[in-house]
Amino acid sequence: MTAHRACRWAGTRRPARCRAAPPRQQSHDRLGHGTVASAGQPQAGPPPAGSSPAVAPPRASPDRSPLYGKTVAGDQVLRPDARRWFFLVCPTLLTVLLVTGCDTPSPPVEPTPTSTFPELAHERYTLDNGLEVVLHEDHSDPIVAVATIVHVGSSRERLGRTGFAHFFEHMSFNDSENVPRGANRKLIPELGGTRNGGTSQDMTIYYEVVPKDAFEKILWIDSDRLGFMINTVTEAALEREKQVVKNEKRQRVDNAPYGHTRAVQQAALYPENHPYHWTVVGSLDDLQSATLEDVQSFYTRLYGANNATLVIAGDIEIGETKRLVEYWFSEIRQGPTVTAPYPQPVYLKATRSLMYEDTFATLPELQLVFPTVEQFHEDHYTLDLLASLLADSRESPLYQVVVEEQRLAPAVVVGHRAAEIAGELVFRVRAGGDTDLDSVVVAVDEALARFEQGGIDAEALARVKVQAERSLHERIGSVLDKAFELAEGNEFAGDPNHIATIADRTEAVTAEEIMGAYQRYIKDRPRIMTSFVPRGRPELALEGAERARVVEEEILQGAEAEVSQGEEARYRRTPTEADRSEPPLGDPPLASAPEVWQSRLDNGLELYGIEHRESELVEFDLTIPGGQLQDPDGRTGVAGLLASLLQEGTARRSPAELEAAIDLLGARINISAGRETIRLSGSTLARTFEQTMTLVGEMLLRPRWDEDEFERLTRELATRLKDRESSPPAIASDVFYRLLYGDDHAFGTPPAGTPATTANITLANLQNYYERVFSPSLATFHVAGAVNRQDVEGALAELSTDWASKPVDQPPQPTPTSAESGRIYFVDVQDAKQSVLMAGRLALSAEDDEWIRLDFANERIGGSSSGRLFQLLRIEKGYTYGARSSIGTTREIAPWVAQTSVRANVTLESLSLLQNQIRNYADTFTESDVTVTTNQVIKGNTRAFESLGAKLGLLRQMSRLGKPADFVERDQETLLSMTLTDFRETITTHLDEDQMIYVVVGDAETQLSQIAELGLGEPVEVSHDR
Repeated sequence: MTAHRACRWAGTRRPARCRAAPPRQQSHDRLGHGTVASAGQPQAGPPPAGSSPAVAPPRASPDRSPLYGKTVAGDQVLRPDARRWFFLVCPTLLTVLLVTGCDTPSPPVEPTPTSTFPELAHERYTLDNGLEVVLHEDHSDPIVAVATIVHVGSSRERLGRTGFAHFFEHMSFNDSENVPRGANRKLIPELGGTRNGGTSQDMTIYYEVVPKDAFEKILWIDSDRLGFMINTVTEAALEREKQVVKNEKRQRVDNAPYGHTRAVQQAALYPENHPYHWTVVGSLDDLQSATLEDVQSFYTRLYGANNATLVIAGDIEIGETKRLVEYWFSEIRQGPTVTAPYPQPVYLKATRSLMYEDTFATLPELQLVFPTVEQFHEDHYTLDLLASLLADSRESPLYQVVVEEQRLAPAVVVGHRAAEIAGELVFRVRAGGDTDLDSVVVAVDEALARFEQGGIDAEALARVKVQAERSLHERIGSVLDKAFELAEGNEFAGDPNHIATIADRTEAVTAEEIMGAYQRYIKDRPRIMTSFVPRGRPELALEGAERARVVEEEILQGAEAEVSQGEEARYRRTPTEADRSEPPLGDPPLASAPEVWQSRLDNGLELYGIEHRESELVEFDLTIPGGQLQDPDGRTGVAGLLASLLQEGTARRSPAELEAAIDLLGARINISAGRETIRLSGSTLARTFEQTMTLVGEMLLRPRWDEDEFERLTRELATRLKDRESSPPAIASDVFYRLLYGDDHAFGTPPAGTPATTANITLANLQNYYERVFSPSLATFHVAGAVNRQDVEGALAELSTDWASKPVDQPPQPTPTSAESGRIYFVDVQDAKQSVLMAGRLALSAEDDEWIRLDFANERIGGSSSGRLFQLLRIEKGYTYGARSSIGTTREIAPWVAQTSVRANVTLESLSLLQNQIRNYADTFTESDVTVTTNQVIKGNTRAFESLGAKLGLLRQMSRLGKPADFVERDQETLLSMTLTDFRETITTHLDEDQMIYVVVGDAETQLSQIAELGLGEPVEVSHDR
């Protein structure tokens, strides 16, 4: 499943759930000098003499081994916008924006005053079975979010049975006693909702957001999963889900560059008897050996109501919701007593260096890992801010030394990850192609010494604190976000509104405390160093590094037996007093698009806004038509480089000064180029909106045109393009678009360009693009948040005066020249564990009236987890982790695309299934599909405009495609008017399988000859390189 938040600002230790645990003592210094080399293992326990005493090891209790205790979930929760790694509980590494300095005088920006963080009003209570419940009313949208945290993660496992917590999460989405087979994954999307879950080292979470009429159905599904699923688990379902989880590991780890890094680090940092010694996904061998008895035992021990928190947030009425919770959840069994683990921070006797030749990596990468403290330790907040100060600005020492002075890498990333019982401070440097990592580690150490010598000034500390405040506001931007915060706060800190404590504790950290943490956890401390280098380039690794032990899976043709869902289990249904049959839907929700205001500045700049005052944030963007379409012939990448350069200072401010000014306002501003636009986007606190707009105007109208910055950006672009060659999905996308559009159309080349198209770009090319394209006459400004029309017009007054309108020539693109359809095009990636499959054809422009009809028609084949591709390739066959399809949204003709990544040895079988699904889609589309599509789309619109980002998306559709403010209602009318014949005609016209182009990226040695059997002729071998 997808990952949620990996590392977090944290607060005081949660006492409530862990009443059986002995009192906990605080430690000021949990690090010591130990070895992780062959002469000794990492130590979990007291640091050496002279430091503060460590927390005592965990005691044994009736329901746990002496080592593990009742491991309670950590601070890594999985959330949908992550769409982040579910098992690589990775640090929140703060990406550095890269610039150099200049001594131009600039107007000062004062630090913005901090505000009191808003309280999340709630009611908390506990059912008789121990389930803790938190309710939060939010009537802004007719939707409800439900999040359930179960206090079990990979730290509850043991060697030989690793990966089990995550595997059990997968199993929990299958069957339960009173919910029909497959309903969990199929029904929720069809009700207009969304659902997912995930597992970390310390916890598992399940969550949904649905229209309010489906609220009770979600309580039915969730309660049945938590309390009544174990009897339905069969051997067949177990074996099928093993294949799904294996595919997830292949996609995220085995078939991804640097994917094994986390496993190497954890095995080196934590001793074998430490619960963090293995990754969340665990070992494939362990997974394959899991038995039905293992699943049943795991559930009985750990999935009791007394080991979970249920949060319901949204358009609810508290009294009625309490009645429903009592009805659906009160009969769930109470499990064995669960106690909390003690902290088990590790210390190292000596530094250990490991290296690995990575099949997929194209650049050498160095990571340094320092052991730190568990979540809620008094140094947690301090270490979070220390990580920011070390690398997240142009003035930071790591940027200054590694990036600017020695030019070893385009960025340095540092993040602190404090989990339930231990923590880590991680440094990551992905260097240039031929860079020896020995030079990188020397530069990092030089930067750290410079940090110590220079100290921490007040402005730098103010910047990282106000940025932390803004990020906290972003964490409560939707009812699901609020549900996450309430659940995590309750489960981990004993306070659902703990996010307010996080804000207070972060603000209270002093410069002296940060420097003290540096001395305790980094200065002269042993560390784990990992060198991941391209295969065949061992000389780039750190000198003397030992080879890491990485288990490479061998994919053999026919090695896995075919799996299926199998027969439903036969069992005696658990007796309950409540009628657990499916409840009816409630009254239909009344959904409507938010009220939009429009305006126009004197220079022609169009303004679109939505006033929304539920939070103190404002999100905005300024969109300029052009993007890749305006790049000069043969020099694709100009727009992207220009977007980057405009962020590297202004005529008034050096890059460092501009960054400082933005940070001190609690703002974020980014400029990016896409296929059809250049977009300046960002967010800020409402109280600093006007000052932020002043900086926006300065960035747009007073470019710096710094030759040194331009040269640095071109070097970094070359590195990024090289790095892109390591990603099979990126390779598939690049080749697919080239085959669809041809070499003469702009879209046949990636928006960032290729090594060939970017090699000769000059600063003059960027200046010429800016003069040709940047005009308010075609630009649009979109804003959503706690500002009104008058606020916005006033804040943009200077931009209106200073930015003069001018005509912009928009040359038409040539007609795309697609490659021969009905063929398979193959790109070889040696030893690939998965094959990336793409199928599609050019379909429609987003401006075409028919586009929305095709979008509706796509729902049942690949629009969600209830679609046919997902249900067939994942649920029924277990070939993949996911499969989907969609239609592009460009004004130029856009493609319809289906894509998935499958186990390498079922490449032919998966292609055949994909081909048949497309070929037979029109004929097998039924009246039932019409009904499901209608319900799914219309009910889904109830949650379509909740977040500020979604509101901006609404405004962009209006401005870019010329849609009226009520276009959502009009689209719904179109959908309601579509008959079965209309759907079939749309599918037949635009999804003709004979017109499809197929792209496969995989291992040619094992797969190329096989897929010739598909009946589309001999596969055409193509290269990613131009």
